[in-house]
Amino acid sequence: MAVLFALPAIFVFGFFSWGPIVRGLVMGFQETNLVAEPTWVGWSNFTYVLADPQLGQAVANTAWFALLALVIGFPVPLFLAVFMAELRGSRGLYNVLSYLPVVVPPVVAALLWRFFYEPSPDGIFNRLLGLVGLGPYPWLSSEAMAMPAIVVEVTWATAGGTVIIYLAALTSVKTELYEAAELDGSGIWRRVWHVTLPQMRGIILILLLLQVIGTLQIFTEPFLFGGSGGAPNGSTLTILMMIYNYAFVFGDFGAATALSAMLAVVLCALSVIYLLATRKWSKS
Repeated sequence: MAVLFALPAIFVFGFFSWGPIVRGLVMGFQETNLVAEPTWVGWSNFTYVLADPQLGQAVANTAWFALLALVIGFPVPLFLAVFMAELRGSRGLYNVLSYLPVVVPPVVAALLWRFFYEPSPDGIFNRLLGLVGLGPYPWLSSEAMAMPAIVVEVTWATAGGTVIIYLAALTSVKTELYEAAELDGSGIWRRVWHVTLPQMRGIILILLLLQVIGTLQIFTEPFLFGGSGGAPNGSTLTILMMIYNYAFVFGDFGAATALSAMLAVVLCALSVIYLLATRKWSKS
């Protein structure tokens, strides 16, 4: 009886979730534009994608974005959560302010920051920096500054959701540990380092993995800031933008799904290696 009740849910999940995945894997071995009859081409799509001269640049740009997001964006939510946890009177206000950017649609946020990143001296950021004698900076027009500028915007737009998760995790930290640390004369930084972080290491490791997976699939912000070509000069071209170009610019859905399948395999391998490497540390 339990199996009979579960069958509808299993069927719906399999059809709408695993069905497209299987169909995508099959398309990776076909030449198709979703209009004409598909032709079986075997591994040709994979060899074509691997031989694409833009693939190396896209992989390097995506890895660079993930590294910058890890260095710049990962500590920010944790710092904000710990800071707000130490507050008493205005904690609710800071919670709202930290989560407010998440409410803004990603496209609207990207277009708003594109206006802020105006490279002329009259741009919002350049005008503010000009008050202290800095700038103007080219921001999105510079190959060196475009990707860090995107990372800053993505951090601003997504940090609020992670802050809420950290705040929820902080409620599980035993107050007795803080009281014992205070009796020993520990300041806020020693309490954070010796009490808060060790108690939260499990959630920190999970969120770190989720961030790496998410940053390796970045698309919206680079696409809106630099277009499908990854301006300037391909410095913001990512792997998902190549998939988009294959599918919707060149009409080659076979190559698009082949690159998608390779990205999925890489992400799965990274996840397994990461979980095996951190399993013992996360439980200690």
